[in-house]
Amino acid sequence: MGFIETRNLCKTYFLGEVSVPVLRNVSLEIQQGEYVALMGASGSGKSTLMNILGALDRPTSGEYYLDGEEIGSISNDRRAMVRNRKIGFVFQNFNLLARTSALENVIMPLTYTAGNLSPRQCRERGIAMLKRVGLSERIHHHPSQLSGGQQQRVAIARALINHPPVVFADEPTGNLDSHTSVEVLEMFRELNRQEGITIILVTHAADVAEKADRTIHIADGQIVEGLFGATPERKEAGQ
Repeated sequence: MGFIETRNLCKTYFLGEVSVPVLRNVSLEIQQGEYVALMGASGSGKSTLMNILGALDRPTSGEYYLDGEEIGSISNDRRAMVRNRKIGFVFQNFNLLARTSALENVIMPLTYTAGNLSPRQCRERGIAMLKRVGLSERIHHHPSQLSGGQQQRVAIARALINHPPVVFADEPTGNLDSHTSVEVLEMFRELNRQEGITIILVTHAADVAEKADRTIHIADGQIVEGLFGATPERKEAGQ
């Protein structure tokens, strides 16, 4: 079994008496430590699939396993625990709190997951994360005082604060210029290679998807190619 695995996953929304199928029998497998792009056009179902894989939503039918645990049918409290401890999220719009510093934004998730850490330990971990993404001199700056690329680095540090084994990046370069986009994608590559974090890059752009080791294409709610994992040789080469 893969680190992430779905079996005949379906998601249907109901608008009154009208059913709108969004995902149709999606079966995929992602190994721990892979760097995968989930690519599809707007309306393809990729965001819905990411929400299910990220334990933000439930499938209508089918099974979803994360690290050997079936996630689709567990309680809301258990799903929240899994999400907070095992999954990091990076979004296109950064989703930073405007009136708090970079450091406060980064350590915010620890409020829910690190009751055993003192405020000082939380602060030290947050500073270490900001240093990891090259922002050790910006810890007291608010988002309005940071460039788009710096804000995204804060968001990445926040996603890493609980040391999750998997990070979902939803169009993470959508609001960045081309130079900064390259820097952010290289950061994901480093996190994948150096720390073994599973990276799932959700995008509509082929030039972004090609930075991953493998691309899973989704169209009309179905996987159309890219089902099987990258070969060890391909991963070693970073292709």
